[in-house]
Amino acid sequence: MVVMTQAPTASRAVRRRHDREIVTLAVPAFGALVAEPLFLLADTAIVGHLGTAQLAGLGVASALLTTAVSVFVFLAYATTAAVSRRVGAGDLRAAIRQGMDGIWLALLLGAAVIAVVLPTAPTLVSLFGASDTAAPYATTYLRISALGIPAMLVVLAVTGVLRGLQDTKTPLYVAGGGFVANAALNAGLVYGADLGIAGSAWGTVIAQYGMVAVYLWVVIRGARRHGASLRPDATGIRASARAGAPLLVRTLSLRAILMIATAVAARLGDADVAAHQIILSLWSLLAFALDAIAIAGQAIIGRYLGAGDAQGARDVCRRMVQWGIATGIALGLLVIVSRPVFVPLFTSDPLVQDTALPALLVVALSQPISGVVFVLDGVLMGAGDGPYLAWAMLLTLAVFTPVALLVPTLGGGLTALWGAMTLMMATRLLTLWQRSRSGRWIVTGATR
Repeated sequence: MVVMTQAPTASRAVRRRHDREIVTLAVPAFGALVAEPLFLLADTAIVGHLGTAQLAGLGVASALLTTAVSVFVFLAYATTAAVSRRVGAGDLRAAIRQGMDGIWLALLLGAAVIAVVLPTAPTLVSLFGASDTAAPYATTYLRISALGIPAMLVVLAVTGVLRGLQDTKTPLYVAGGGFVANAALNAGLVYGADLGIAGSAWGTVIAQYGMVAVYLWVVIRGARRHGASLRPDATGIRASARAGAPLLVRTLSLRAILMIATAVAARLGDADVAAHQIILSLWSLLAFALDAIAIAGQAIIGRYLGAGDAQGARDVCRRMVQWGIATGIALGLLVIVSRPVFVPLFTSDPLVQDTALPALLVVALSQPISGVVFVLDGVLMGAGDGPYLAWAMLLTLAVFTPVALLVPTLGGGLTALWGAMTLMMATRLLTLWQRSRSGRWIVTGATR
C-alpha cells in the first residue's frame, strides 16, 4: 500500500518539477520574442510621420533585413542544443567554449552579408518592387542598417548560448532595454538631429551594438569564471556551421511555404491578399507563444540528454506535448472569441472582413495541431536532430506546394488556402510525431 500511494505522488512531483522548468524558461522567452518585433514597430511609428515615401522605403528595407536575419536563426537554435548538452554533462567550460564558436560564426556570416548587401542594395530594393519615390529611402535605410547585421546575428548566437545555459531572463532584459534605447535614439536622430530615415537606421544600429556589448560582457564574464577560451577556433566554428546547415534548410523551406501562400493569396484578389496579411500577422503572433514553449524544450531536452538521462528526456517531452495541446486549445478559443473584434482593428472594408472571418476559424481550429508541432520541433532541435528536421520540412514543402497552387483553380478562396496551411501543419505533426515515438532522437552524451 505504501508503494501504491507513493508512486502517483512521485509522478505528480515529477510533473510539477517539469512544469516549473517549462514556465521558468518559457515565460521570459515569450517576453523576449515579443520585444523583437517592437523594434520595427517603433521605427514604423517614427518614420511614418516623415511621409508616405519614407514609410514605404522602410517597409521594403525592413522586409529585406528581416529575411536576411531570419535565415540565420539557426545560430540560436543550434547553439542552444549544443550548449545545453554540455551543461547537462556538467562541463560549463566546454559549454561556454561551444557558445563562443557560435558567436564567431555569427560574426563571419555578418561580415559576409554586409559584403553582399552594401554594393547590391539598389538592386535588391528594385527587385522588391519599390517605387521610384520610395527606392532612395529604402536604399539609404538598407545600407545603414546592413552595418548592424553582424550585431543582429551575434544577438541570435548569444541568445542561444544563454538559453543553453538555462537563462532566458537575461535575453528578456536586454531585449527590453534595447527596445527603449532604440525608440529614444530614433526619435532623437530623426527629429532632434533632423537626419530623417537615416537617423532611424542609425538609431537601430547603435541600439543593436549596445545590446551586443551587454551580451558579450555577460558571456566574457562567464568565460573567465570557468576558464573558457575566447579565441576563435577554426575546428569549432566549422562544427557549428555543420550543425546549423540542416536547420538552415529547414528555415528556408518554411520561408518558401510562407512565400508561396502569400503569392497564392495575391492571385485570389486584393481582398484575399489583404485578409491574408491580417491573418498571417495573427498567426505569427500566436507562434510567439508556442515558440516560447519550444525554446524551453530546446534547453531542457539538451540538458537531460547531456546528463545521460534518456528517461528524463522522454518524460519532459511527454509533458511538453501536453503543454502544447493545452496552449493550442486556449489560443484557438481566444481566436474564435476575438474574431469579430480583431479583424475590424485592421480594416473597415466589409469584403476583406467577410473574407478573413471564415479563414480565421480554420486558423483557430488548427491551433492544437500547431501547439504539438512547435513543441516537438523544439524537442528535436534540443536533441540536435537537425538532419531529420531538414528532410521533414522538405517533405512538408513538397506536400503543401501543389495543394496550395491548386486553390485558385479548385476554388474555396482564402479559407481553402488556410486549409492548405493546416494540411502543412498536419504533415509536420505526422513527421515529428513519428520521429518522437521512434526514440531515434534520444542520443545521450555531451555531444551528439
